[in-house]
Amino acid sequence: MKGRSILLLAAVSSAAVLLPVAYAQNNSVQVAQVAYKVVDGNKVDSNTLQGWKTWRALDCERCHGAQQQGLVGPSLVDAFKTLDKTEFHRTVFGGRVDKGMPDFSSSQMMQKNWENLYAYLKGRSDGQIKPGDLKAIDSN
Repeated sequence: MKGRSILLLAAVSSAAVLLPVAYAQNNSVQVAQVAYKVVDGNKVDSNTLQGWKTWRALDCERCHGAQQQGLVGPSLVDAFKTLDKTEFHRTVFGGRVDKGMPDFSSSQMMQKNWENLYAYLKGRSDGQIKPGDLKAIDSN
């Protein structure tokens, strides 16, 4: 009986160590799915460029700042350190009206480009995309 208890304790201890590792690996796969390509800090792939154009067209900087540093709304550079795509989608398509964040669910541009916008903002938060105007990777 004593041997079984030790074996059970060893199995439970192993699971306690391995489960968080498996969870972290699965989450890193989710994070890796955010695709953006950047060259020289201001040249990006076409999808990320569309995300930046969506940012500009919907005038997100009026609340979040020209460099996503936060003004009336929070800093997105900071928020995107932990914000995942699911929560971002929920926020832009439901708003946070009590905090001043509008609901963009009726915006055709947002419907087409929300993932591109997420990629742009993630690239800014990661420090890979520099503030300012962007160009396509293949432009001079």
